[in-house]
Amino acid sequence: MKFGLVIFPGSNCDHDMIYTFCNILRREVVKLWHKDHSLQGVDGILLPGGFSYGDYLRCGALAKFSPLMNEVLEFADKGGFVMGVCNGFQILCESGLLPGALLPNNNQRFICKNVYLMPDSKTAYTSRFLQRDKALKIPIAHADGRYYADEQTLTNLHKNDQILFRYSDEFGAVSEAANPNGSVDNIAGICNVKKNVYGMMPHPERAADQALGNTDGLKIFESVLRVLR
Repeated sequence: MKFGLVIFPGSNCDHDMIYTFCNILRREVVKLWHKDHSLQGVDGILLPGGFSYGDYLRCGALAKFSPLMNEVLEFADKGGFVMGVCNGFQILCESGLLPGALLPNNNQRFICKNVYLMPDSKTAYTSRFLQRDKALKIPIAHADGRYYADEQTLTNLHKNDQILFRYSDEFGAVSEAANPNGSVDNIAGICNVKKNVYGMMPHPERAADQALGNTDGLKIFESVLRVLR
């Protein structure tokens, strides 16, 4: 299985993702420059974290105009798997592949720390391995990670089972106190209606190696691979 990782000017988590997929998961990863016009026959697309185009205007607002995003949009429309993490999640929302938007954190500060997530979806990508009574410890690193959606969009997200993860405490309790950035309904990650486009603000690739003392993030990627086989 071959994954294409799209690199934008300002991406800085690309090598973290490449290391995780190549060295730990033993999957082939092709680097795709944002000005390319071909996905090179990949089976899945990864949009890494960072600060594409310096986060000018809004995070991800300029990246959506990169030439390769036309190919990504077409790939997703045909049912291809696309996953965006942090800045990648912002790009997916800005490009319309996912609903809602990522706004500045409610404390107006950059936040970098470990948080806890609870699965909140019955999709194949989460239901196969996640215990609903066990939280995952995954790091965040963002200044614009506050997920926002209007009331109708929120209703649809719940109705269509599109909410992947919600911020919780270490015991799995979802509460305002466990919300690091003010995201509506504690939302940390969502998918599209067809369940082939995934986005999340926390960084599972930074919790995927024994050397880091935490492999909770690896479970997320392993679940994805299990489904994509």
